[in-house]
Amino acid sequence: MPPYLPLHSELSYISGFFEILGAIGLLFAQTRKASGYGLLILLIIIFPANIHMAIHPEYFPDYSKLTIYLRLPLQFLFMAWVYWATLRKKAVGDKDLY
Repeated sequence: MPPYLPLHSELSYISGFFEILGAIGLLFAQTRKASGYGLLILLIIIFPANIHMAIHPEYFPDYSKLTIYLRLPLQFLFMAWVYWATLRKKAVGDKDLY
């Protein structure tokens, strides 16, 4: 968590709550698209923290530099995955798919 953000523990719990909420929303066709948008927004909001980690790896001694730098491209992979699974015209579980 970047030092310029307040309430580090609380923000971690809040983001975790929304990650779980988004995952549950993916299970149901009625909420899948809204969950997709929510998860994409969450991934975008979290990305600056990953950039901060890459710029200041000395603040995160528990993580290897490789792990810190791999987080950046993985974030885009996760965004594409969420889009593919929930928001594209014929997303997984879409009623019109079959």
